[in-house]
Amino acid sequence: MKASGNSGEQAIPAYQNASPGAEVPGPWLDRLAHLLQHRQQSGRQRSITPASGIDFCSNDYLGLRRDPRLAQAASSAASAYGSGSGAARLLRGTTPLHEALERALATWKACESCLLFNTGYQANATILPALAGPGDAVFSDALNHASLVDGCRMAKANGAQVIVYPHLDLLTLDARMKSWRASSSGLALVASDGVFSMDGDTADLPALLELCREHDALLLVDEAHATGLLGASGGGLAELQGVLGQVPLVMGTLGKALGSFGAFVGGSSLITDHLLNTARGFIFSTALPPSLVGATLKAVELVQAERWRAAKALKFADRARGGFGLPHQDSAIVSLIVGDEVRAMALSSRMQGQGFDVRAIRPPTVPSGTSRLRITTGAHLEEGQVDAMIQALRELL
Repeated sequence: MKASGNSGEQAIPAYQNASPGAEVPGPWLDRLAHLLQHRQQSGRQRSITPASGIDFCSNDYLGLRRDPRLAQAASSAASAYGSGSGAARLLRGTTPLHEALERALATWKACESCLLFNTGYQANATILPALAGPGDAVFSDALNHASLVDGCRMAKANGAQVIVYPHLDLLTLDARMKSWRASSSGLALVASDGVFSMDGDTADLPALLELCREHDALLLVDEAHATGLLGASGGGLAELQGVLGQVPLVMGTLGKALGSFGAFVGGSSLITDHLLNTARGFIFSTALPPSLVGATLKAVELVQAERWRAAKALKFADRARGGFGLPHQDSAIVSLIVGDEVRAMALSSRMQGQGFDVRAIRPPTVPSGTSRLRITTGAHLEEGQVDAMIQALRELL
């Protein structure tokens, strides 16, 4: 049997092809086979589908991923500093490029200091337990990204209390912070996505900042889906909402609008110095390769100079929302909820069959009953392609 692909044939599960030297104990095989069957029956079995057709699902919002100027910058950096960094940042993994990128990001984000991480997941999952400990509390939006959720879990294991508030409900957040403060003298941290990755809606950063000031709480905002896309210079949701440089702790990624790979955390030098000394994801990871750092340096320059890219991506997102009767949002994410997992997968498959790479999002990524098509738009698209996608999906719906 061939590996799965566009033919629709299914690959043989890896455990059935295991060599005698890699034998899995029988009880483990039974458990894994049972879980596989459950995922298949509930429409939640996942597999890797190669990219094909017109891209309506990646986070390459500015179309920079294939820009030859980034490739050239990556090549030059690799030639000068090698194919890999060779070590963690605190050993021998730092090059002048790493330091230059951190300075450029700090200037762009209007913060005192930035610290590079290898992924946004790694950053969120490890900075929270590095900051919140016994007696402290982390307040987390109910629809925060999984990386923040796991960061909260690790902070809880570290002794902090985790309090989840309903999505974007700042009145409830205020009440829960007051209730917690009445019985605790610890420190409070509020964690929120800026642009929420599955719905495309946004946090009210000025209101969150005001609330955090009232409660002496530290605010962490995940700007992964806003960095490079929103704001006059691409500074993110904070810039769009007029609070650039005022959010105490900002996380951003380099593999979405910037077309490269990696992440960063920005804030005061006191905070980044603390994370440099305590965030296990930073301390115990080999540094980003120089090629990626060089590509990102070029991307930071291009994102600010070529703002037409963001305008195009956002215009196409609004065009798609209009086609499906959805309201305006400040993101390039168009979330079309269809409810049932099986229906979402069928729609995705039929769209791919027509040459439009639209992907389905299912539980546990989103709550049960809210399976959806998550459509993204970018500067790599043309108006005719967007209109054709809208027409094809409307006919299927």
